[in-house]
Amino acid sequence: MTSPPLTDALQALRDEVAAAPLGLATPGRDAAARTAAEVVHQVDDYLLPRLRDLDAPLLAVVGGSTGAGKSTLVNSLLRAHVTAPGVLRPTTRAPVLVCAPEDRAAFAGDRVLPGLARTTGGVAGPGGLQLVTHEGLPAGLALVDAPDVDSVVEANRDLAGQLLAAADLWVFVTTAARYADAVPWDLLRTAQERGTALAVVLDRVPTEAVAEVAGDLAGMLARGGLGAARLFVVEERPLTDGFLPEDQVGPLRAWLHGLAADAEQRAAVVRQTLAGALASLDERVADVEAGVVEQATAAEALETAADASYARARAAVDEGVGNGSLLRGEVLSRWQEFVGTGEWMRSLQGSVGRVRDRLTASLTGRPTPADSLQGALESGVELLLRAEADAAAERTVTSWRTLPGGPALLAGRAAELEGVSPGFTGAAADAVRDWQGAVLELVRAEGAGKRSRARLLSWGVNGAGAVVMVAVFASTAGLSGAEVAIAGGTTALGQRVLEAVFGDAAVRELAARARADLDARADALLRDEQARFAELLAGAAPAPGAAGRLHTAVAALAAAR
Repeated sequence: MTSPPLTDALQALRDEVAAAPLGLATPGRDAAARTAAEVVHQVDDYLLPRLRDLDAPLLAVVGGSTGAGKSTLVNSLLRAHVTAPGVLRPTTRAPVLVCAPEDRAAFAGDRVLPGLARTTGGVAGPGGLQLVTHEGLPAGLALVDAPDVDSVVEANRDLAGQLLAAADLWVFVTTAARYADAVPWDLLRTAQERGTALAVVLDRVPTEAVAEVAGDLAGMLARGGLGAARLFVVEERPLTDGFLPEDQVGPLRAWLHGLAADAEQRAAVVRQTLAGALASLDERVADVEAGVVEQATAAEALETAADASYARARAAVDEGVGNGSLLRGEVLSRWQEFVGTGEWMRSLQGSVGRVRDRLTASLTGRPTPADSLQGALESGVELLLRAEADAAAERTVTSWRTLPGGPALLAGRAAELEGVSPGFTGAAADAVRDWQGAVLELVRAEGAGKRSRARLLSWGVNGAGAVVMVAVFASTAGLSGAEVAIAGGTTALGQRVLEAVFGDAAVRELAARARADLDARADALLRDEQARFAELLAGAAPAPGAAGRLHTAVAALAAAR
């Protein structure tokens, strides 16, 4: 039994790796996800179980290439048909674990390979593990016949890798024809990197080529840093009752049984593999951490692109509101009607005239000039907001299509996201109408004093409010700078009358407050639109500090070791 601090630190690291946020489809995401899954599997399947029970039976996994003869080798070691050689390939088959009867309890539960359901007395299905007890194995040793490491069935390959990572000892089987293949050597390099105890069985070697082929493979192992691996050679001979000749498998059996019988040798194998697997976590988790950092970088780039698109929209709205461009077309006509034709000035004749105008409008169904002007301004601002929100959405989608992680986030939603949201038009109309109402309230509140109330009521809040609104759109400086003349009617005229009512400073304050209120409402609308992209990104981007937590967990494990 190992110390709790080490197992606790390993469990904490395992949990951080399992939770590693890899939701964005970045270039390194798949490799990092594979590494993370491999680390979690090895911690669950081997490291934690072994650390919690250092005296448990030695688990030797027999793995290798397609058709290398793994099952025949296992059967021959036991002189019993406990596992069926694959006749049809590719096949999806469950691994077979063989142990001594007295070791059955060590493997019947979920202490080792907890994700594989046990089956006894029959062949296990996919996702299972067939457990067989046999007197031909001594206590303290178990053998696993693993699927092909180079199977064309992905599930077989993944399971083979998982089983090899759960082994105290790899018994790697290859053939004279395939010992130099790339796939076996990828796994052998993995064994070297993880410090795994290793034995290599070179099968089906022509008798006359034993020395040459075995010597070549031994040289390759030495050059690959695996010179300490035990090498066993099985000559190509006819099978007897499905078993390899006894003289060919005897040396391997004797070595394995010797490990089982010698507690010190068995412990040495366990320590080697355990120490190597623990040490390998530093680099492997660093790869996962790099993947998380890549995720954070990609998320930041996507967020920056959206920010830039909508910041440009806010700047364009700000420019469109203040540069006088809205005071054209329909707004210009309504302004001329309101000011240029004298309608507004006639309202100065008194409250009787104002009431008469409202009564006439209600009877004829025609809006007053002030109402018409406000309606035209409302439409102009709505169009400006929609145009810039549309452009911002399109720019964001275009940028995301070129950035890591962006295309996958947009998949199936690009058409929806490259324009304004369905409720934007209504929300913009409500915002502008609410703003106009707020301007009228500003005017009404400013005119509440005794000195100005009578003058304000003499020509109406709507008229004063309309002038303040036009002032907002006529000059970025409100009414404080040079005034903009518009087709015979000017804001200067409005300014003179408003100053007579409120005073010069109050008029400037009214225009500034109205402009700030409109800016805030436009900003809120655009932020709501941008939130669609932020929500999409938030579902895939790593939380702050995720990479740092992985780094801290690795450091804690190193300290515990």
